[in-house]
Amino acid sequence: MDWSATQYLRFEAERSRPARDLLAGVPADLAVRRGVDLGCGPGNSTELLVARWPDAEIVGLDTSADMLAAARARLPSVRFEQADIAAWADPGPFDLVFANAVLQWLPDHARLYPALMARLAPGGALAVQVPDNLDEPSHRLMREIAAEPPWRDRLAGAAAARAPRHDAAWYFRLLAPRARRLDIWRTTYFHPLAGPSAVVEWLKGTGLRPFLAPLGEPERAAFLARYEEALADAYPVEADGTLLLPFPRLFLVAGP
Repeated sequence: MDWSATQYLRFEAERSRPARDLLAGVPADLAVRRGVDLGCGPGNSTELLVARWPDAEIVGLDTSADMLAAARARLPSVRFEQADIAAWADPGPFDLVFANAVLQWLPDHARLYPALMARLAPGGALAVQVPDNLDEPSHRLMREIAAEPPWRDRLAGAAAARAPRHDAAWYFRLLAPRARRLDIWRTTYFHPLAGPSAVVEWLKGTGLRPFLAPLGEPERAAFLARYEEALADAYPVEADGTLLLPFPRLFLVAGP
């Protein structure tokens, strides 16, 4: 089940805002000659990097053919490569390694983050944003419904698609001995959406994917209906029908 650029971009403004906030945390005086956008998706984050450093060599990496097709159409002058970050072999050095909402899908952060820092040029920056929402009802309910009898056997491993959650202190302890500068922060966005069905549409492009991929179409429809029903109980809507979806995200910018 490949990623869908069309589904992802239905909420482009909401998805791009954390990328802008992460980029704003990169030191203003950072000179980037060579940078990489890991998990570039349809190129919305890459576009921000190109706008800030128009003379730099920026490359975008993603595993999804559909995402890369959208990125190439959006930024035809930028080089995009289909690659798995876990197997990515380019040693650098890079002035910027930018990873917006992607490293949560990769295991072993204790090894991964130092390995990414090792590819930085002197004075460079590793900039990372990961969703920090595994404890939110939106994601807790996915796991609870997947454990119900109709889906339990088929979805036994779905929750393991996301890496274990670590808090800011864990990343500080991991990176502080390796970083000359380290900035970590957490932001909770409150996204006004048009009811529980809009939450389902948002998450079909990201967090729900591991739960939907093993299911046939009738099973997916039943799972999503059950999930939307649970969301309606978990998130009360405003008088005008708006649902405010809390979405916490963890950010860090580190440099050797």
